[in-house]
Amino acid sequence: MKIENPVLGAIEISDDKVVEFPAGLPGFGNLRRFALLHEEGGDGKVFLLQSLDDASVMFSLAGPEQLGITYEFPLTTEEESALRLSRPEDAVVAVIIRKGDEAPTCVGLRANFMAPVIINIRQQRGLQKVIEKGSFDIILRVRG
Repeated sequence: MKIENPVLGAIEISDDKVVEFPAGLPGFGNLRRFALLHEEGGDGKVFLLQSLDDASVMFSLAGPEQLGITYEFPLTTEEESALRLSRPEDAVVAVIIRKGDEAPTCVGLRANFMAPVIINIRQQRGLQKVIEKGSFDIILRVRG
């Protein structure tokens, strides 16, 4: 499949890169098919979640470990079912990151830890979980 992204230009998407989000993403419920990509020549630490239903919609994702953070949260039975998740090791967790836009108080990147993206890499299914305030643990690790 080929799409035309306003930033990346023409992109060829292979079937193994397509992830279905049955419920869409919050605020983008009508967009259900996405491709998980990385920028050519990039370091592989930041991925792009490109909508296949609207080529102008794209999110930057990073694993929380790339940001020096480990955090845990439970999935409901319904979420596990939506992901078709039977083995925890098949789940990949990422957070949406974006450039800070509240200059000059916010410089750098902002990460949304309150709504992680979970992808079952075997079944190519995903969801974005909205976490209630205070219902997860964050562990900060200092890299040495």
